[in-house]
Amino acid sequence: MERLQKVIAKSGICSRRKAEELILQGKVIVNGEPCTTLGTKVSGNDVIEINGKTLAYEEKEYYVLNKPRGCVCTSDDDKDRKTAVSYIDTESRIYCVGRLDYDTTGVLLLTNDGEFCNMMTHPKYHLPKTYRVNLQGILTDEDIKKIRKGLKTKYESYQPARVKMIEVDPTRDRCQFELTIREGKNHQVKNMMKALGYEVRRLNRNSFADINVDGMKPGEYRKLKPFEVKQLKLMAQKGE
Repeated sequence: MERLQKVIAKSGICSRRKAEELILQGKVIVNGEPCTTLGTKVSGNDVIEINGKTLAYEEKEYYVLNKPRGCVCTSDDDKDRKTAVSYIDTESRIYCVGRLDYDTTGVLLLTNDGEFCNMMTHPKYHLPKTYRVNLQGILTDEDIKKIRKGLKTKYESYQPARVKMIEVDPTRDRCQFELTIREGKNHQVKNMMKALGYEVRRLNRNSFADINVDGMKPGEYRKLKPFEVKQLKLMAQKGE
């Protein structure tokens, strides 16, 4: 027996948090009866329907895409912009693991495994994500100390992050550095730099935990290997 929201997430239809929303909204039917109680236990013999469709299990798929500029991390877009999902050749209903901004490039995971998606994005798991930041302006030693200590602003607090300076160009008042964070707040890197008084010119995610896109062109993708999926899960469970 497993909790209903977990079973829905494992089916690949959505994340666990979205499954909880569907349950509370009364859109989940179990054995012909509406179920609005979170934590309800179900088995493989129970018939689960969501929005009138019977829940079906599908083979789990895991991908990493070298996300190019100019695409959005949604399944569809009302502005008819290209989506990250459209780069993946699959019949399964996959979705992005977290989001990168429209103009942000680099490592993006995609899957149809809602439970995996939840593990990769939930704040309590603290998986490291490393970005290469091209900044208009040059970080001062004091700025770096604030980032490493845990940047606090009027509206937000950020966990301590790692900074590794790569290049400083005083003639153009620019610098490049690697920033490793363990959170996934909306527009986090850009908002952190804005709070310090800087503008991000370019942003690339170099890695998600141990996954990178070295040797892959923008728009190229590959399936994650079983051991990579297993390692990501282990890292999440250990809070690494």
